[in-house]
Amino acid sequence: MNKQSMNGRVALVTGASTGIGRWAAFALAECGVAVAVNYHKNQAGAEETKKMIEEIGGTAVVIQADVSTKAGAQELTDAARAALGPIDILVNNAGDLIGRCSLLEFSEDLWDQVMNLNFKSVLFCSQTVMQEMMNRRSGTIINVGSIAGHHGGGPGAGVYAAAKAGVMCLTKGLAKELAPYGIRVNGVAPGVIDTPFHERMSTPELMKQFVAGIPLGRVGISEECGRVIAFLASDAASYIHGEMIEINGGQLMV
Repeated sequence: MNKQSMNGRVALVTGASTGIGRWAAFALAECGVAVAVNYHKNQAGAEETKKMIEEIGGTAVVIQADVSTKAGAQELTDAARAALGPIDILVNNAGDLIGRCSLLEFSEDLWDQVMNLNFKSVLFCSQTVMQEMMNRRSGTIINVGSIAGHHGGGPGAGVYAAAKAGVMCLTKGLAKELAPYGIRVNGVAPGVIDTPFHERMSTPELMKQFVAGIPLGRVGISEECGRVIAFLASDAASYIHGEMIEINGGQLMV
């Protein structure tokens, strides 16, 4: 029996138009999962994710929603459920640095943007699937944290790091609350991953500095994160609960 086969299950992946979200959606589809591909602004990227999934014979729908608001999170889940059925797997991946900014200059508006997208969305998206999972006494939630949540982040990323630290702690809180209902909650904490995030936010010089501190001597790729997420969603990880899996090439060993 293939414990990583998830034929017939339904997943909702937030922020799946590119990077880690895209490859999480793809890896889940490889295991037989029908996937709701969420995006906020990058429709073309989300459609490309859908195309990748359909090319391997999978099922995917594209849904636009802003998960930084509670209403947006609910609208997303309602649309995903209407299109594919009850949600078995939720991947809370949506997030962004938005912009590098020193803590001295950080504005209240930027604080709200960073926290709402990276942290608040995790709770409110989770709330939208929790009751049905509790009723069925099955389901899994996987949250995407960051190595930044351990060490405070790179230059100008202090608040983003704080948000990701919150995600990692909230993962454990959700795990404790949902365990009696047979719902598993875990997360991943990627290190420096070659995504459009770093293409926008990190100079070549900064990337070289990052690589110098990685024992494996290279940055990671989104596919490597996506496959760990798919593993955590599968029955192969049936006794893993409340964990954050570090995916960082040895940059941080805890």
